[in-house]
Amino acid sequence: MADIYRSEAGRQLVESQYRRILERWPGACEHRLVPTGQGNTFVVVSGPPMAPPLVLLHGSGTNSASWMRDVATWSQSHRVYAVDMIGEPGLSAPSRPPLALPAYAEWLDDVWRGLGIERASIVGISLGGWLALDFAIRRPNRVASLSLISPAGIGRQNHMLLLKVGVLRLFGTWGLLKSIELVSGRKVSLPKPMVDALVLVFRNFRPRMERIPRFTDAALAGVSMPVQVIIGAIDALLDSKEIRERIERCVPHASVTWVENAGHILPPQTAAVAEFLEGVSVSTFARPA
Repeated sequence: MADIYRSEAGRQLVESQYRRILERWPGACEHRLVPTGQGNTFVVVSGPPMAPPLVLLHGSGTNSASWMRDVATWSQSHRVYAVDMIGEPGLSAPSRPPLALPAYAEWLDDVWRGLGIERASIVGISLGGWLALDFAIRRPNRVASLSLISPAGIGRQNHMLLLKVGVLRLFGTWGLLKSIELVSGRKVSLPKPMVDALVLVFRNFRPRMERIPRFTDAALAGVSMPVQVIIGAIDALLDSKEIRERIERCVPHASVTWVENAGHILPPQTAAVAEFLEGVSVSTFARPA
């Protein structure tokens, strides 16, 4: 297992904080630990049990709290599974196999099996978007639709910026806010509790520094399910112009939303994703016990 925390005490602080945040989850939910080949995976489940399944995959350096602004809306029409990614500051196993291996698709196979899902729509942000797309390419029959928000693996990654962000986050609140501004491409105003939570995470957590593999044109062209891509025009971390160009060329049926004056960290896309999901027909969905 990877050593993703700087100390055991730091791990306990981050996890305790996350559990307190989860107490404010909007609406009724249940917590599940799903056994997988990479260790246990933590999932927050919301919405009607018989509704079509929707799996949420957050970005790197975060956890399922990323979805707390969205889940109240999406869980009205879907059975929502917010999955804590392995190797990130959530409550899943700290395992970090190389991204170039099929290990993450195999991990999601185990998650699908453990949750009783046959086929599901997926919403993924950044690295979560990469995971969603990788799974859809490798397991097309298991994915009903894709909503990709600032997805990695399509446009070039600014690896030097990633290194700079990693260094800045060592400098407490100032460094964290500066790193968010660099990634966002603009000044941001965050509530103090959110800033304090992020500072605690990055004071104790070791972010991924691995270069994210890029999908080939052929792999992208094989994606046949409904696809929604939402990208910021001034994304400093990923080449959003290249993302748009490759999606429009290789996945011509995809719906692409270009958000002006927005960077890698986009404003909430709750309504846009909900509208897209309304048009997706899921013929097979989970009926877990």
